[in-house]
Amino acid sequence: MITESGKVIAVTGAHAWVQTIRASACQSCSARNGCGQKVLASATGGRANQVRVFNSANANVGEEVTLGIEESALLGASLLVYALPLLLMVVASVAGHQLSSGNDFAAMLGAAVGLTSGFVLSRQLQRRNTGSYEPRLLRVNRIPAGSVAHPDLLI
Repeated sequence: MITESGKVIAVTGAHAWVQTIRASACQSCSARNGCGQKVLASATGGRANQVRVFNSANANVGEEVTLGIEESALLGASLLVYALPLLLMVVASVAGHQLSSGNDFAAMLGAAVGLTSGFVLSRQLQRRNTGSYEPRLLRVNRIPAGSVAHPDLLI
């Protein structure tokens, strides 16, 4: 399970809005040159992200929480969003090229139709599996009574 810590900034009904700040670990990662995370972190400037999750741990505003998402859900969502439209684009482009006896315009039209239909199909499959690709609120990170906080954190 992939986890991330954040702070509850709002509670609306049965859901909580959690703010996470991406902490870039690119300097210590061995795949830093072949990964898009470094580019994404530099493009967003490490700014905060807000995520709406089901408040299963009854977290309150201001509390530190831990969010989690299954690796298989993240992989499945990535394949659904990226691979399915690209696969349909390639298949429709080849089909358009073959059916039109080598016409490039038909191949381009087929690619556009395939990509669009891939996005539409991806969206429908996401709606059907609502909730399975969403992060979950795992726990509230409360300091136990009687424990001493780190001196640097005291105000």
